[in-house]
Amino acid sequence: MQRKDKHNYYLDIAQTVLERGTCLRRNVGAIIVNNDVIISTGYAGAPRGRANCCDLGECRREKLGVPHGQRYELCRSVHAEQNAIIAASREEMIGSTMYLAMVDARTKEIISDASPCNMCRRMIINAGIERVIIRNTEDTYTVQEVKDYVAEDDTLPEEMLNTYK
Repeated sequence: MQRKDKHNYYLDIAQTVLERGTCLRRNVGAIIVNNDVIISTGYAGAPRGRANCCDLGECRREKLGVPHGQRYELCRSVHAEQNAIIAASREEMIGSTMYLAMVDARTKEIISDASPCNMCRRMIINAGIERVIIRNTEDTYTVQEVKDYVAEDDTLPEEMLNTYK
């Protein structure tokens, strides 16, 4: 019997967590692991007490024609990464690894080029998380070092700033 490697073990758990997601576009599962202990989990869904998109039967961003990766402030959901960070203490997260799995909500296919949005990257940086491992296929993944998030500052280019004036 061949054992599953640890990264895919944790990615399988993240993929199970995403099944609780309520987004009509994409479901994401996040787990934070430190010293081989799962610190917290998170999935995408509306804040506690508010209606979820799956309950309303529509996605506000989709209804407005907002392309993927833009205008997340219009989304009803709290992202999986954010929910996982909110559920843990910073002391537990320092030096930890976040595992992410993302699927298309309609087809249930793994989204092979998933990555945290800029808003989540900022939270990951401040949480003290050291690396993010993202599922690409059932058995492959990408490792992102959080220090690279810091180096790749997401300052908006001037042409984008002009669209908000």
